[in-house]
Amino acid sequence: MAGAALLGAAGCDLAERVPGLPGTTPPNREGTNVVLVIIDSLRKDHIGVYGGERAVRTPNLDSLAKDSLIFTRAHPESMPTINARRAIHTGTRTWPFTDWDPPMGEDIILQGWQPIPREQTTLAEVMRANGYGTFFVTDNMHQFKSAYNMHRGFDAFDFIRGQTTDNYMPNWTYPPEKVDQALMKGNVPAMTGQMKQYFSNVAARQTEEDWFAPQVFSRASEMLEAVSGTGSPFFLTVDSYDPHEPWDPPEEYLKMYDDEPYDLKEPFSVIYGPSDYLTDRELERMRARYSAEITMTDRWLGRLMDKMEELNLFENTLLLLLSDHGIGLGEHGYTGKPAYILWPEMTDVPFFIRHPDGKGAGQTSDYIASTHDVASTVLGYLGIDAPEQMTGQDLSVMPDDDPDDDRSHFTSGYHDHVWTTDDRYVMFCRHDGTDAKLYDVEADPEMYEDLAAQQPDVVKRMFDGYVLRDAGGPLPVYDPLPEPTV
Repeated sequence: MAGAALLGAAGCDLAERVPGLPGTTPPNREGTNVVLVIIDSLRKDHIGVYGGERAVRTPNLDSLAKDSLIFTRAHPESMPTINARRAIHTGTRTWPFTDWDPPMGEDIILQGWQPIPREQTTLAEVMRANGYGTFFVTDNMHQFKSAYNMHRGFDAFDFIRGQTTDNYMPNWTYPPEKVDQALMKGNVPAMTGQMKQYFSNVAARQTEEDWFAPQVFSRASEMLEAVSGTGSPFFLTVDSYDPHEPWDPPEEYLKMYDDEPYDLKEPFSVIYGPSDYLTDRELERMRARYSAEITMTDRWLGRLMDKMEELNLFENTLLLLLSDHGIGLGEHGYTGKPAYILWPEMTDVPFFIRHPDGKGAGQTSDYIASTHDVASTVLGYLGIDAPEQMTGQDLSVMPDDDPDDDRSHFTSGYHDHVWTTDDRYVMFCRHDGTDAKLYDVEADPEMYEDLAAQQPDVVKRMFDGYVLRDAGGPLPVYDPLPEPTV
């Protein structure tokens, strides 16, 4: 196929390394393929099928949703990027970060941000042990480092280079006018370097096919073409970094959301923190750029779905689609993804499961689905026993049956903050219970009225009864570390 796909390392014997790994018992649904789509930083409220005033043009996501079971209360097990993917690939909770050991030389210092532990088995390894061809396409630069083990278990994987700060091209080849245009008031020096690297990486783009989401979904379509005729079932993971910033879509997409004259700085990227560095017009432009990036990504997801239809794969393929987290665009006075803005724009993500037999198509579930449920769901559907470490729920039994865990509440974590919810409230705070915010999401679903001062008993009940109980005791405390710049 176009672009040499790198072969996964054979490594040592898997059964010897991980005792209790399921054997090669034939799946109950023999010949069923699996496609897993991960879309970074995709907010639930921007997808048409979820409704709401912030929904943008997502015809392909909406079409997929009509054929899928739709989870209306999906939240990441932990955040951000690497934490969420550790949970997706291993089916194992990353929070409460008790095993955190910051990798040497890493520029992102966040609790839980580290490679997949060697003793944990990945979903791809289990699938390969059960006779599946395993394939991976992504442009998510944080997964490129081989030490992170995100590629473990895949027979072939393709990493598309050039996103954001990837040292892909010499960073002195950038167009100066683009970098100057991108530097908003208050940008830290690190942002200058990021923009120089990014615009150097993309300087050779000519057509829309050269943008990142088009490359990812086009390469995934090529993989489908190559593997669908082999006669063996396959597991394909497609992981798109878009619509993560920088928001730099082709101009025609931006005009869908902002066709008014604009002569200010271009918010290609974002400062993590208070949004007061932006004028109202700049914030409007930033939101338009994010929306445009989603619509472009949706279009090329549609190309992948077209390829699946062309190859008659929908009839024998389980398809899951979800995101790792969202991003703040000034709704509560903050932009980006700092750990302390755990409002719906950060924590509410899409999650679809499309069964090949159409079960649950177009139905919704308010069960709290999460990133670490992916592995258990895939293996459960195929009738493959999951390793004991995979503690997520098998969501494939829905809507006919309920998962084993009723999830009357759920707890998540991001660096030194925790977030927890039940049927009525959402509470988030620092890891020691301070700086708590409490919201009645029945009355205030977008979480603007903080009730923590009026209802300290509810805050205490949720912290002691949910957070500490789920964590198995007090959360780990690490020496203060510098706030990440990206």
